[in-house]
Amino acid sequence: MKRYRNGEIWDFEHEVAVATNRPVILGLDGGTTSTVCICMPIMPFSDALPDPLPVLARAVAGCSNHNSVGETAARETLEQVMADALSKSGSNRSAVRAVCLAVSGVNHPTDQQRILTWLRDIFPTQVKLYVRNDAVAALASGTMGKLHGCVLIAGTGTIAYGFTEDGREARAAGAGPVLGDWGSGYGIAALALTAVIRAHDGRGPHTMLTSTILQTLGGPMQIHPGLASPHLSQLLSLVQRLVMKLQIRF
Repeated sequence: MKRYRNGEIWDFEHEVAVATNRPVILGLDGGTTSTVCICMPIMPFSDALPDPLPVLARAVAGCSNHNSVGETAARETLEQVMADALSKSGSNRSAVRAVCLAVSGVNHPTDQQRILTWLRDIFPTQVKLYVRNDAVAALASGTMGKLHGCVLIAGTGTIAYGFTEDGREARAAGAGPVLGDWGSGYGIAALALTAVIRAHDGRGPHTMLTSTILQTLGGPMQIHPGLASPHLSQLLSLVQRLVMKLQIRF
């Protein structure tokens, strides 16, 4: 294994003495808004799961969707949040037995393979690695790990994901803010921007959003640069928050 980016991210391992009798697993939920990593001890499936589960540590970071912030930034976020969780738990990578990454933006086998290859450089070879779309983890969390049923997520993005009992799977939406996040925070922000531009151009009715959004962004000409990747997600996130504030106010 090696340090993926700047060496200091794993420097804490030189100071951590890991108990040999406490192997751990890492579970990550990575989205466009935030990324959460928990570190847990391994528990036998034959035993009833305790409630609450014995979480050793929890770490939080920002966006880890490579479609929103780029592959390098996403990797740095994922690596940092894993290192933080291990550090808080008093563990290091030699104690890890499995890592499961459930990340938005994992839409194709090539996405999975890129992340798996990168993870293999970070962790010892015996560590079991799993990479799936975050919707799969959301479904599993409600079925105690059995992938059978459907899940619908409407947050920063939106996606529907389902599995049949014989293992077939299907999905809809989840293609990002440009191609398919209807009904999500991004979708609301995109509709708001469209309404604002139409009102400013005189092609649509005036809306209470117009003055607030244009003042915050610095005018209509500031919208166009924001539509270029990777700034699109930042622009839509800002507009989404403005819409929510106006909704609360009125």
